[in-house]
Amino acid sequence: MSTASVTSRPGAVLADLLPASRTRDIALVIGGAALTGIAAQLTVPVPGSPVPVSGQTFAALLVGTALGARRGFLSLALYAVVGMAGMPWFAEGASGYSMPSFGYILGMLLAATVVGALARRGADRSVLRTAGAMVVGSVIIYAVGVPYLALATGMTMGQAVAAGLVPFLIGDALKAALAMGALPTAWKLVGRRG
Repeated sequence: MSTASVTSRPGAVLADLLPASRTRDIALVIGGAALTGIAAQLTVPVPGSPVPVSGQTFAALLVGTALGARRGFLSLALYAVVGMAGMPWFAEGASGYSMPSFGYILGMLLAATVVGALARRGADRSVLRTAGAMVVGSVIIYAVGVPYLALATGMTMGQAVAAGLVPFLIGDALKAALAMGALPTAWKLVGRRG
C-alpha cells in the first residue's frame, strides 16, 4: 500500500502510515510513553505554584494525535503506571501518585485519548482543526488537573486556578502553535511523497 492511499483513507492518523503489525503498535506505545517522560524533564518552575511548566503536556497531546485514541491512551497509561511505580520521569524527575500535580497526568491520559479520536476524524490535517484539537486537549487536562491540585493542596478552587492554570496559558498557546505547524505539515509532506 502506498503512502498516498493511506493518507487519503478516512480515519488514518500519522502512525498508520507505518506498516501495520503488533510490533509496530507496541513500539509506538512504548515510544509515546518515553517521549512524554523525556519531554517532562523540560521544566521551568513557576513561582507560587507546585506545578512547573513542562513539555509533558505537549508530548501527551502530540502522542494522542499522532497515534490515535487507543495507542495514545495506552502510551499515557504506560507513562502513568511506570511513573507511579517509581520511574522518575514525571516533571522535575518526580514519581509516584501523591504529588499535587498528579491530576494533570490523569488529565493527559484522557486528553490523549480524546485528541486521538479527533485526529481520526481529521483534526490534525489543517492548522485550524489542529488548534481546536489542542484547545480541547488542554481544557481536558486542566479540567482534571486543577480540581485535583485544589484537593491535594487544600487550595480553594480560585487559588488552584491562579496557581495551576493562569500561569500556563501562554506556554500552552506556544505549544499549540508548534502542533498547529507540525501536524498539518507532516501530512502535507507525506502526501507529496505518495
